[in-house]
Amino acid sequence: MIKEGAKAPDFDLAGSDGKRHSLKEFSGKPLVVYFYPKDDTPGCTIEANDFTKRYLDIKKLGADVVGISKDDYDSHCRFRDKYGLKILLLSDPESKVIKEYDAFRDSGIFKGGTKRKTFVLDKNGIVIKDFGDVNAPGHADAVVEFLKGLK
Repeated sequence: MIKEGAKAPDFDLAGSDGKRHSLKEFSGKPLVVYFYPKDDTPGCTIEANDFTKRYLDIKKLGADVVGISKDDYDSHCRFRDKYGLKILLLSDPESKVIKEYDAFRDSGIFKGGTKRKTFVLDKNGIVIKDFGDVNAPGHADAVVEFLKGLK
């Protein structure tokens, strides 16, 4: 289980931009890492659209944001293009990173899926905020407010 104050697990995942991305490429600035269950579903669409609407605010605060789900590259690209998403979506089809960040749902009706969970990492990759299981509406606003408090 990942906790605030701990070093965030590294990752090496394919992105919706056709490149591979690792945690170390984001070092030197805060990073919002949000996990979501599935591309183009109601809650996930709300969350992705809200992070896109707040993307420039997040960048102005010196941070970046990535979304991670089990969906593959093609699914991420369709999702990105359908809604004009500006955020980078990363694919974790085997749920390796999802499990390392304790965002894997191993019980209940959604067993084997991904929890909606968000972490904010500092410029050194240390977890400074665990938002836990979140509700999509308004979540991006809460993340921006947290980032404002870092300034």
